[in-house]
Amino acid sequence: MAVLNAPRIVSSRSEFADSFTLSRYLATGGYQGLKKALGMHPEAVGAEVDAASLLGRGGAGFPAGRKWSMLRRAPVSYLVINGDESEPATFKDHFLVERDPHQLIEGVTIAAYALQVTQAFIFLRGEFALGLERVQQALNESYEHGALGANIFNSGFSLDIVVHPGAGAYICGEETALIEALEGKRGFPRIKPPFFPAAIGLYGAPTVVNNVETMANLPWIIENGGAAFAALGAGRSTGTRLFALSGRVKNPAMFELEMVKNSFRDLIFDPDLGNGIIDDRAIKAFIPGGVSAPWFGPEHLDLALGQDEVAEKASMLGSGSVVVFDETTCAVRAAWRITKFFSRESCGQCTPCREGSGWLERIMFRLEHGGGRREDLDLLLDLCDNIAPGLSWPPQQTTICVLGSSIPSSIHSAITMFKDEFLAHVVNDGCTHG
Repeated sequence: MAVLNAPRIVSSRSEFADSFTLSRYLATGGYQGLKKALGMHPEAVGAEVDAASLLGRGGAGFPAGRKWSMLRRAPVSYLVINGDESEPATFKDHFLVERDPHQLIEGVTIAAYALQVTQAFIFLRGEFALGLERVQQALNESYEHGALGANIFNSGFSLDIVVHPGAGAYICGEETALIEALEGKRGFPRIKPPFFPAAIGLYGAPTVVNNVETMANLPWIIENGGAAFAALGAGRSTGTRLFALSGRVKNPAMFELEMVKNSFRDLIFDPDLGNGIIDDRAIKAFIPGGVSAPWFGPEHLDLALGQDEVAEKASMLGSGSVVVFDETTCAVRAAWRITKFFSRESCGQCTPCREGSGWLERIMFRLEHGGGRREDLDLLLDLCDNIAPGLSWPPQQTTICVLGSSIPSSIHSAITMFKDEFLAHVVNDGCTHG
């Protein structure tokens, strides 16, 4: 059975219809963490986040406190919040900006105070129309309440936050491409090393880039202490995390669960969570951390929801998106659609990604639609190996950012796990799943 007694750190207000309003936020303890933080030394705030062992919730899982400590001290520096959530079946940040924008703003202000940054940017995917509206409204309310602007709560600390809508490019989820877009340029990832954003970032100044969910954890951490957060979960995977469950489950939804103490089986089958597979069919496979992650089979259902636990089995918890396939799901079609997405969203800067993704998508299209050949399976794997040599996980890099090396994951997983399905597509001149 799932362990459901952990505090709801980032989703506690989601049950209220007016969860996005300032009145509801204040009635449920909002901005108390910020007031406490402003009474602490900035380094003490950072120490609490360090003690919490909060891993970044954007996908890479880099410790937030360590990222902050890398910021090069300079007269001007910036804090940028990455809300360009664009991967299929990933919707946790979308959930947070719509349901609890004040929590995000409070977290951003706490982080800015700890870093002594006076200018922050929230970069949101342009398609988040309602989320953008609610974050902007929450910003206006925060300024009026004294939680933003000059001399916040009479503390002497000042901060301005700008909301920047993106143009719908998946590549801007990569932090340096996001910085390029903020500067008004095309969203091309920057080569690094030698220069990481903490050294040379937005407008050439030191910059910290954090994810929306990462920021949403900060008010609770400051109010309750980093040790209380670290007491949840286990190992490096502390606290709770949002999991976006979708696919062939009876109850696709967003769930906040204590890390490590729960398994994929709990998430998918517990009556209070996913409630099992539609029509009680057999589970075929699942993607554990967004569509760029290698797939798992039913034998991995009892694996703990933890960063290292999943990594040890050669995949990743990534964006917290769990996509479930049942026995009616066509593995070829699923892999083709994922490949088509990455091919469309490649920025085109690197040859393996720009050319390789298109070649892979065309071969997958051919297999799915009746023109496949047996030799296409070897050709697919050969192309995948050229993009990510060795087809291991974590993948080997041949491109500036990880989009390129993520492309082979779904194809390699599908062929490895369901080769007979690929061969059936060749023999039957296309898909038989309907």
